[in-house]
Amino acid sequence: MMTVSNQTIIACWIIFIAYWAISAVGIKRAVERESRVSGLKYKAPLTLGSMLLWCSNLLHQMNPLLIPHRDLAGAISAVVCVFGLLVAIWSRRTLAGNWSSSVTFKQGHELIQRGPYRLARHPIYTGILLMCAGTAIGVGRLFSWLGLLILSAGFWIKLKQEESLLLRHFPGDYPSYRTRVKALVPFVI
Repeated sequence: MMTVSNQTIIACWIIFIAYWAISAVGIKRAVERESRVSGLKYKAPLTLGSMLLWCSNLLHQMNPLLIPHRDLAGAISAVVCVFGLLVAIWSRRTLAGNWSSSVTFKQGHELIQRGPYRLARHPIYTGILLMCAGTAIGVGRLFSWLGLLILSAGFWIKLKQEESLLLRHFPGDYPSYRTRVKALVPFVI
């Protein structure tokens, strides 16, 4: 039986995917792209982490339940996932045509420091990781939490690659922005 919290989490991911597909229209043309090897460094953990997060219910025998499926856990999982979706969409809208799914520098690329980018340098990742945390709470299994950890590592690798690119293209502005604003969690990380 599908609970309201599970339906909410699934709806969040459907909205996320649909919004990302629609908003990809009209992005700026890339002038510099990552290499395939560089892309694999973060895409491999993102793929593995996603599989563990979403498929952990299939592996019941080897995958203990860490968070029992109770109303409170379900409510928390749904709220965290919805909040993550809102952060991700707000961040994506603010980034506008500068966005790319890969590590890319765009024609006329701008260093965005407004909206959620005043609070975190990579708020899209913050939003996605919140959605993943909400999903892990909802699933409640060991492998879903392992998936969240691997996804976090994948986003951290990608974040570091993006920072190298931004430091190269914005040598005057990016270092002070990086000193002022944390990467993922405002005032913390």
